[in-house]
Amino acid sequence: MPDKPTVYVVEDEPIIATTLAIILNAAGFDAMAFNSGEDCLRAAKSAPPALLITDVSMPGIDGVELAIQFKILHPDCKTLLLSGQASTEDLLVSANKRGHYFEIIAKPVHPKELLAKIKTL
Repeated sequence: MPDKPTVYVVEDEPIIATTLAIILNAAGFDAMAFNSGEDCLRAAKSAPPALLITDVSMPGIDGVELAIQFKILHPDCKTLLLSGQASTEDLLVSANKRGHYFEIIAKPVHPKELLAKIKTL
């Protein structure tokens, strides 16, 4: 059986991070939940994921900056941003100006919609 794709889920609300990881694990992924971008970056040094799913608005490293750092360190890692706030548009525009383009999906997200979006990546 082929290895399960590793997915890092980064969300500062632990219940959301854990729930998303459970959904992804049930769908055949090897998902790990993180509550900060800093913790996620530390883990990725030894075991980079195939996919990073991160909330945009978080304390410390925001999701857009985390995604940019991931693209630099792990160029093959796919990225999906989650956001429940319209104000994140400014962060995306800033990233675009720096040459980084990311997929974004609005929260709350239905598990079927999330899995469908992952398949397109």
